[in-house]
Amino acid sequence: MTADQRSTQDRILFLLKTKGEMTAQALGERLDITAMGVRQHLYRLQEDDLVSFRDERAGVGRPSRHWHLTDTGNGRFPDSHSELTVAMLESVEKVFGADGLDRLITARTDETLESYRKSLNGCRSIEQRVAQLAELRSQEGYMAEWERQDDGSYILAENHCPICAAAKVCQGLCRSELEVFQGALGDKVTVERTSHILAGARRCAYRITPKAKD
Repeated sequence: MTADQRSTQDRILFLLKTKGEMTAQALGERLDITAMGVRQHLYRLQEDDLVSFRDERAGVGRPSRHWHLTDTGNGRFPDSHSELTVAMLESVEKVFGADGLDRLITARTDETLESYRKSLNGCRSIEQRVAQLAELRSQEGYMAEWERQDDGSYILAENHCPICAAAKVCQGLCRSELEVFQGALGDKVTVERTSHILAGARRCAYRITPKAKD
């Protein structure tokens, strides 16, 4: 396989990770190559068990084929130091009990919140704060993105969870994440989680809604 072919396949995997299911036609438009060319790459990725597909029929004609990552494909996006993190959390709970683990999570939450607040301090608008928060999360490996909705709210989406393995054994990490976002963005908005990787969703997403002015 040439370097160009490997690069294209990596870009396909990245798009499927960040955008979810896509057809070969849609992938081709993103990559500026033909759908036939994309299919050749997809079939090679399928042979490596990195992608799979489902066919969707809508009306008359051939069904459309929607490609997505397999568990193996998702595994190409690393869970940061997952085995070590899980082992450490289990050890903390074993040695210090559930209360000790809660104190550890609280300390981590406080430190993260303080760091985010400092980074967002110069942002003048809610939109700037959301954009900066997404940038911070991306730097930490969450592949975050944001968009403004027609109703004035914002969606902050995280296409990858680098601490997923740890969160599965310690769901307090996810609860603290929601608290951190609310605290970092301030009391002029409400933050709610709308989708959750641990609940089976493709990504974690949060709706950020500005509060009505008095």
